[in-house]
Amino acid sequence: MGVTTSTSFKHVSYLWDEEKAAQLAGDEVGLLIYRSNLLGADLRLTNYGGGNTSCKAMAKNPLTGEETEVMWVKGSGGDIGTLKRSGLAALYVDRLRNLKKVYRGIEHEDEMVELFNHCIYDLTSKAPSIDTPLHGFLPFKHIDHLHPDAAIAIAAAKDGKQITQDLFNGTIGWVEWQKPGFDLGLQLEDCLAQNPGIRGIMLGSHGLFTWGDTAYESYINTLEVIERCAQYIEDAIGKQSAVFGGAKVESLPKEQRLKQAAALAPILRGFCSSKQKMIGHFSDDERVLQFMNSNDLDRLAPLGTSCPDHFLRTKISPLVLELGASDDLSDVAAIKEKLAPKFEAYRQMYADYYNTAKHPNSPAMRDTNPVIILYPGVGMFSFSKDKQTARVAAEFYTNAINVMRGAEAISEYTSLPRQEAFNIEYWLLEEAKLQRMPKPKPLSGRVALVTGSAGGIGKAIAKKFADEGACVIINDINTERMETAMAEFQKQYGRDTAASTLLDVTNEQTIEKAFDEVALAFGGVDIIVNNAGISTSKGLLDHTVEDWDKLYNILVKGQFLVSKAGLRIMRKQDMGGDIVNIVSKNSVVAGPNNAGYGSAKAAQAHLTRLMAAELGPDKIRVNTVNPDAVIADSNIWAGGWAEGRAKAYGITVEELPAYYAKRTLMNEAILPDDIANACFAFVGGLLNKSTGNVLNVDGGVAAAFVR
Repeated sequence: MGVTTSTSFKHVSYLWDEEKAAQLAGDEVGLLIYRSNLLGADLRLTNYGGGNTSCKAMAKNPLTGEETEVMWVKGSGGDIGTLKRSGLAALYVDRLRNLKKVYRGIEHEDEMVELFNHCIYDLTSKAPSIDTPLHGFLPFKHIDHLHPDAAIAIAAAKDGKQITQDLFNGTIGWVEWQKPGFDLGLQLEDCLAQNPGIRGIMLGSHGLFTWGDTAYESYINTLEVIERCAQYIEDAIGKQSAVFGGAKVESLPKEQRLKQAAALAPILRGFCSSKQKMIGHFSDDERVLQFMNSNDLDRLAPLGTSCPDHFLRTKISPLVLELGASDDLSDVAAIKEKLAPKFEAYRQMYADYYNTAKHPNSPAMRDTNPVIILYPGVGMFSFSKDKQTARVAAEFYTNAINVMRGAEAISEYTSLPRQEAFNIEYWLLEEAKLQRMPKPKPLSGRVALVTGSAGGIGKAIAKKFADEGACVIINDINTERMETAMAEFQKQYGRDTAASTLLDVTNEQTIEKAFDEVALAFGGVDIIVNNAGISTSKGLLDHTVEDWDKLYNILVKGQFLVSKAGLRIMRKQDMGGDIVNIVSKNSVVAGPNNAGYGSAKAAQAHLTRLMAAELGPDKIRVNTVNPDAVIADSNIWAGGWAEGRAKAYGITVEELPAYYAKRTLMNEAILPDDIANACFAFVGGLLNKSTGNVLNVDGGVAAAFVR
């Protein structure tokens, strides 16, 4: 196969850098990693976690010292866009091919996966995936197996085989749908034998195999084949009078879409969390809107997806809401009453699908709730165990929409038969992979908003919650401080753990806007920590009305307004929740020069008790953490508080830390992390029947004992 000289593409990204590649000359595995990362960087070529790549090269047998052929292939799990050497499986090629001698047929092919372990060359490498024989039985040095929308659109078209033959003049082979595994590897090998000289193979309803003698040849071959598929589809769409049969529904303007989505998301999250708490994601991508607003939606949506990677993450089909885009969503009870039958019907559909297709040894039925929910005129919601899985599910359903659009333009879209879909979804090997996943952390599936979380105590609490599996909302009244904190969280936790919003706890409009953004980012909220605060230490005569009002506005009114807004979302979800108020030792201990701050903290404490009494029937727990003298990394010392307290005690500011520590029973300094741990104690699951409590975190101040 000759190397092309064209590097100009319209539908895919040519990212190959000759200088970088030259640095890897002679390192076939390094070039495999490089090529894989380039392919994975363009989501038009393959979806997140989808597809796999390989190379074959000579290496020294550690037992004999002789040169032997080894295949490096993406191991089980992982993503080619972020693939590293540690994510590869390395196998002896001759041993892998010798497994054909013991293969007992398609009904026994799952047993071959364990035999892959006898072919391992590098004992520290990743576990081989089910696609290993697909690469091993083809002779080419470099192979790409991808799931590009443009290729799957042809693969999922009613007459995809003929289209492939005509489009590529017989240079791309065709293998009918077959569940990935040993038998499919044999079919690829046979297809090549029957069609020598082909440059790739299309897998019916599944994806694309392409190859080359070098990493670059494989890369460029892959780009060229996908480019041709994409251009063919674009030309066909351009000839249509209307995509998806034209528009049936008109989208709301962007701002109104987001408002409707934010209002509905917590209700949907509550329905989808009937078995376990789910995290949400919202998308109003134009491609999604075009599909869900179309005349063909009712025909295509129930068909489900085709590519296995799609429906493994999106379930067999979406739930389409029968709500008008402009419907009034303010009557929560009425909306729930309208939606409940739709969810029950979906759950029954899924149960029927399971019961009809199950085998005697099938794993137990999983959650029957939908993953993808379409709201015509507004957008698409997805719900899953964590934010990344929910976001990726939305991306995969967008891929599925692209496939349907392309297949309908060139022919007619066909989905996998229900039985074939079930055989993938409830594959025992897939179940084993699920069972190997780490146990969920205590706050997995929960969303926390900690006011004032861009610094000090608030940031420590948000980090603790993130460490324990929660999604967190970073917020502050100061944009620069918030953005700095958000960058820190993204660096530490990745893109899917935190979102950010400006929040002034004294302003009802900004609070409502912030909670709308929470609903759009994660679907709702489960934990609210009222932490934002200021401190003023002055004698009574020096205390101004402005000082007084500012303290009460931020501490008391802020706690009231944020809790009120959060309660509306929690009641929409009907999943219970937690409100933790960061109060103070000063709420129970009288001291000099502290009239405004101390009395405001006392008001916060009693408001906590009142809220606990009211919200118990909602299964919403309301508790208090009383810190004292949190000096390190705390914003409380700004604004003259340290000077005021030092003056009250007749000491210098520098003497405050030692003074505070020595007056405690344990002679301990209190840190922001100590407050974070106390908050986690309330929300982490061990105190689910505790509400209205006060937890002192002060090293032991006897005067602050509340009982």
